[in-house]
Amino acid sequence: MTDPQFFGYGSLVNLQTHNYANPRPATLKGWKRVWQQSKDRDLAFLSVLPSAETEIDGIIASVPNGDWAALDQREHAYDRKDVTEALGQTAPTAIYQGQPAKIAEGAATRPILLSYLDVVVQGFLDQFGHDGVDRFFATTDRWETPILNDRSNPIYPRYITLHRDEMALVDSQLKRLSAVVKQPM
Repeated sequence: MTDPQFFGYGSLVNLQTHNYANPRPATLKGWKRVWQQSKDRDLAFLSVLPSAETEIDGIIASVPNGDWAALDQREHAYDRKDVTEALGQTAPTAIYQGQPAKIAEGAATRPILLSYLDVVVQGFLDQFGHDGVDRFFATTDRWETPILNDRSNPIYPRYITLHRDEMALVDSQLKRLSAVVKQPM
């Protein structure tokens, strides 16, 4: 029997944040990335929504022996959704989507952690190059969400220190989007 798989579209694209087997780049049609506001935390998180006109890059990796426990724990604020057919896979393949009960509606006031965004962008750079980073920013919605610059004291638990040129790449993309980057208080 073939192991089930997941499609990662955010921090899971950075292979330094996990050790799941057989990771490989993939593109998923019919979904888009979006920054969501959390009811449980004072931070924004990356999620996905169905979108017939959009496709997103990410990675597919195997979940050995169908043991979802560790990944479900990591993605505890998300529901697992089947995207096997959308990806043209034979092995069952899931995507994690933010749980509706955990999403706060309204204005984007809870910030995106720059430490989290750094890890995500580093993964896209490693997997898809500079064009992939451009596509990540282009296929992600709600960039009006403020960014909290926590690089000097990272809050994101799987933070990986970026090289100077990687940080400059993230910063230039945020500047291009006119994103609001706030310093911690």
